[in-house]
This record gives sequence, C-alpha cells and structure tokens, in this order.
Amino acid sequence: MKTVVLDGRTLSDCGLNFDEFSSFGEVTVYEITSPEQIAERIRNAEAVICNKSALNAELLAKATKLKYIGVMATGFDNIDIKYCSAHGISVCNAGTYSTDNVAQQVFAFILNRYTRVADYDRFVKADGWKNAPSFSPLEYRTNVISEKTLGIIGFGNIGQAVAKIALAFGMKVLVNTRTPKDFAGVSFCDFDYLCKNADIITLHCPLTDKTRNLFNRDVFKKMKKSAFLINTSRGPVVNEDDLYEALKNGEIAAAAADVLCKEPMAKDCRLAELDNITITPHIAWASDEAKKRLYDITLSNFKNWLGGKPTHEVQNG
Repeated sequence: MKTVVLDGRTLSDCGLNFDEFSSFGEVTVYEITSPEQIAERIRNAEAVICNKSALNAELLAKATKLKYIGVMATGFDNIDIKYCSAHGISVCNAGTYSTDNVAQQVFAFILNRYTRVADYDRFVKADGWKNAPSFSPLEYRTNVISEKTLGIIGFGNIGQAVAKIALAFGMKVLVNTRTPKDFAGVSFCDFDYLCKNADIITLHCPLTDKTRNLFNRDVFKKMKKSAFLINTSRGPVVNEDDLYEALKNGEIAAAAADVLCKEPMAKDCRLAELDNITITPHIAWASDEAKKRLYDITLSNFKNWLGGKPTHEVQNG
C-alpha cells in the first residue's frame, strides 16, 4: 500500500507523526502541499491522507491507482465526492474529533463580545486603570448573555454541543435544521423566524450548494441591528462582501469568524479593516487534545477500510 500524506503539518506541530501508517506499507509525508504540487504527489498513491488539500475531479483522474482518501477534518467540501463514488474511491472523514473545541470557540467569541474582556485588557495595559478617577472605570458597556437569544443554524454534533452550553448559561435557544431532533430546551423554527429574532446567530451547517452564500445582503437586512453573527463552519456560507457592508453600515452590530472564503486570508480581504468583527485563523478545531483524537480517528478509519469495513465513510454528495 502506497500512502501519501499531503498535509502533515496538521498534526506534526504537536509532536504527532504518521509512523503507525508505515506498518501497512510505504508512507510519504509532506508537511504542506500547494495546489500545483497535488497532481504529482498523488499520481501513484493508493491512499491519500489530507486535511484541506483540494482534490477535484481533474486531479483525481490523474491518480489512477487511488482507492482511499482519509480526510483529517469534519468537512469534506474540498473533495469531489461524486467523482470518488463513481470511481470506487472510498472517502472517510473524522466527524466528531473537534466538537467540544468548536463549541468552546463559539462561547469564547460570545463572552468576549458581551464581557469585553479583550477591550478592558487593552485599556488596563495602556495605563487606563492607573489614570482612572474611580476604582471601576466603566469604559465599555457589557451585557449578560442569559438574557440573549441564541440562534443555531445546523444541528449536528457541534450545534447540539453549543445548545447544551447555551442552556447552561440560561439562554433561549432557537434552532433551524433540516432534521429536527428530540432535544429538550430548544425551539425549532424556520430560517426567517430565527434570523429576525435571534440576538446571536452561530453557523454549524455544512457547505453545500444550498448553504453557499446563505447569509447575504437580504438576510442581514432581516436580522436585528444589534445582532452578532458567528461563523465557525465554512467561510463561503457567508457572503463576505455583503457582510462587510452590513457591518460597516450598522445593519448588524458585530461578527466573529474562524473561517473565511479564502484561507489563508486574502491580502485584499476588507473584513480585517473593521473594528466590529473578530477573526481567528481557522484554529477552533486545533487543541492538542483534538489533534490526538483526529489522529486516532484517521488511523482507525484507515485500518477499518483496509479490513473491508470502512467507518465514517462519506456518501455520494
């Protein structure tokens, strides 16, 4: 078995490697693979392990020996699933490794927004407290999140984890999903109702043809002017040009994003110019604990596929 790892850096920075894969044959690990390098690197591979490397039909057609793709991620929108299904290539992802991490990131965004921790930290370190006339300089307005309504778009593992935390904080929770579940404490509703009534909207849906640009100019106009939008799903779920205008013009109050349409961030990305958006560089998934789970799932998927019983196999999209 000839296996090629295209994105070894996904795990290597915390001491993990792919040595265990060597027991099943030859393994070549590339820390980073540019789009221009993919075709040559997978040309003779029977199995490919990747994170965000884009494997479209044109590239896959050149890998005539390929039978397996192990995705080191929950999302698999970078893989042409229809091509793989039509050509007998099994694709297995890691669906649950980062659930707690992403839910934690959502609340890091929420708490930072409503308690203004980072703002007050900068104020203090700029000698604001030293020079304050009172013991408690109230430079920024804060809010209690228990009095906020959280809207969740998509209700898979991460959406449900976010709902549990929100309920623990005493928040009201609205959910919009294709498949409502038996989940105490939340209210399932249609998309428009959620957008019009939620104080905070957090996105946990996959990127599909239906969700691409789901949040756009028309949707922002429906939202509260005080609304806070959080995207930890996939960048293209939000139309970034429309988001920029909505934030700049005060159509919504603020946003936070761990994902963008182009990653790394495009040099001309205008969102970074704005003070009312917080952006982190796609790191919500990336705790040491999550990386270890990701490695274990990726290895288990590979072993199970070799044994004829693939796990976490992605169905034809």
